[in-house]
Amino acid sequence: MNRYIILLRGINVSGKNKLPMAELREMLNELGFQNVQTYIQSGNIILDSEETKEIVCQKIKEVIAAKFGYDMPVLARTPEEWKSTLENYPFSQENEKIVAFTFLDRITKESVIEVNGINEDKYEIVDDVVYLYCPSNFGSTKLTNSVIEKKLKVTATTRNLKTTIKLLELAIS
Repeated sequence: MNRYIILLRGINVSGKNKLPMAELREMLNELGFQNVQTYIQSGNIILDSEETKEIVCQKIKEVIAAKFGYDMPVLARTPEEWKSTLENYPFSQENEKIVAFTFLDRITKESVIEVNGINEDKYEIVDDVVYLYCPSNFGSTKLTNSVIEKKLKVTATTRNLKTTIKLLELAIS
């Protein structure tokens, strides 16, 4: 049995793409996934499956499209990959409010995100993660999911440090 941390992009944001977590858990259980848990309302899921990450993501994407009509990006990581992501953060984690991780749907060949005006904000691209350090705060950073997707030609979703740590705790408990 494989355990996965699943990330949905763009649900329950500013009243758009509403997806109740209780319904989502029920749908995932009906698909045969086991030990399904969700964390907060922003599309964070822990589950067990015999399937590969790719098949799990495809099944989740299809069931959400069928039930809610959303074409939603779905990404998956193993707890080991998640832990490695946390351990490899290249900047200070002292102020958790300015630390985040942008998870990509694949490894990018790009090493630079050409964006003007990022000021003190920093990033580092490592494989399928963009590590973010944004002292300007996330409400005003130019390093958004949309910009990262456009510049790197990938699908991306971002989680802050607190959520990233909590998802690992849930996945290994």
